[in-house]
Amino acid sequence: MTVFVTGGSGLIGSFLIPALLDRGYAIKASYRNHIPPVSGKERVQWLEGDILDPLFLREALQGVSYVFHCAGLVSYAPQDKDLLKQVNIEGTVNVVNACLEQGNVKLCHVSSIAAIGRPKGVAILTEKDKFDVAEEHSAYASSKYFGELEVWRGISEGLKAVIVNPSVILGPADWHRSSTQLFKYVYNEKPFYTEGGANFVDVRDVAEAMLQLMFSDISGERFILNAEQLSYKDFFTAVAKCFGKKAPGIKVPRGLAEVVWRAERVRTMFTGGRPLITKETARITGKQHFFSNDKVLKATGIGFRPVYDSVEWVCRELKNTAQKGG
Repeated sequence: MTVFVTGGSGLIGSFLIPALLDRGYAIKASYRNHIPPVSGKERVQWLEGDILDPLFLREALQGVSYVFHCAGLVSYAPQDKDLLKQVNIEGTVNVVNACLEQGNVKLCHVSSIAAIGRPKGVAILTEKDKFDVAEEHSAYASSKYFGELEVWRGISEGLKAVIVNPSVILGPADWHRSSTQLFKYVYNEKPFYTEGGANFVDVRDVAEAMLQLMFSDISGERFILNAEQLSYKDFFTAVAKCFGKKAPGIKVPRGLAEVVWRAERVRTMFTGGRPLITKETARITGKQHFFSNDKVLKATGIGFRPVYDSVEWVCRELKNTAQKGG
């Protein structure tokens, strides 16, 4: 059977593809800028194209039985609002439509915990917590929620599909992008940290959960993929220890964070640069929700790696890459 992976050059795709090859699947994978140095890449049919191109997707899905939709944009920068809508919503519309046209295809869609609702006063969140569109949300969270709605629309039209909602994914990727920037922040010995914390999951566990859910009889369900919750202070301290660097030691109070994001907005209006902190990131850091992984544990029996183990692995891989000149 043939599998198609969108976003094959991304963090999830780069770990999912070798796992699929190990299981003996024929693979097609899309990329935009470069073919990633993944293990076994010569056995993959690489297709240069964009999920915003319906014709490309229609042709790519010929003869395909399974589609892993990993392509997406993670950004909290105000200037990316329109691009988030295009990639995360319109791109998903195109993927769902192509799957429906092909017929007899199962889709695994990568969403985010950002699309999970956060009722006031609820500390432990599950897949049942509904996203309230009437509340204030980041453009990223809204784009992932409305992208999910397109998958549910496809399911209502007969598409077999599962949705995964990963927390902050830890993996040795380009540390100028996405969550791996957290490691670069500590490596550069930045002094500040904020109160609050985040939920984290290892990219290897994300790939394994996706594989188990896809190649099962499960359909029409969403699953939170999360290992643990750590405070930013504890996370940064762990990363600093692995790198042999000084950990951020100056706590930024919530009120000061509100001042900083406003100042950053003014600065970027004049410079055209990207903000170091935005309204959304300033307010997200103060949240203290834990995203329950009970549902996926019961469905698959998968075990999630401890966050500290993941941190050590990512630091080691990033240092190896740097030593090789990557």
